[in-house]
Amino acid sequence: MGLFSKQETREDPRLAIEPEDDFYDQTYSEAPQLAPLPAQTNTVIAQGVLVNGTLHGEGVVQIEGTLEGEIRLDGSVIVTTTGRVTGPITANLVRVAGYVKGNIKSSGHLRLEQTGCIEGDVSTPSLVVEDGGRFDGRSTMIKADQKEEVQEVAQPPVQAEEKTAGDPLLEEE
Repeated sequence: MGLFSKQETREDPRLAIEPEDDFYDQTYSEAPQLAPLPAQTNTVIAQGVLVNGTLHGEGVVQIEGTLEGEIRLDGSVIVTTTGRVTGPITANLVRVAGYVKGNIKSSGHLRLEQTGCIEGDVSTPSLVVEDGGRFDGRSTMIKADQKEEVQEVAQPPVQAEEKTAGDPLLEEE
């Protein structure tokens, strides 16, 4: 074939495929059903936003702003470097790169990153504190399958033993 000769036209093989006759006659109910979307939702509290109150729900919550109140979540809580939380956090997974003042209860994993600060007690089956992360509180390691809230056990007061007559320690004095 020369440079200026007539080019022969070729059909695109992708266009040659014709749908079956009953393809367009199918109703929507006969079409294959898609799997339902996961119940997980993503929420971002943006930098510069202040939220007061209690946060309950499922999914992933990323805090870039300030939250004053309680967080109870079946899912993950991420406190970014600009995020501040004042109040208790209860969730499956917690990651702190910002500031949290309050107790944290994690049923799965708690990670304190190098830029993060926690002022409060934590209870979790898995705790990672990166170099530079600041943790001021107590930690309680729980079993991974323990989902109920950790109750602090009150210690009975220490009582002095009474000395009675006939006690060898009493007679020595």
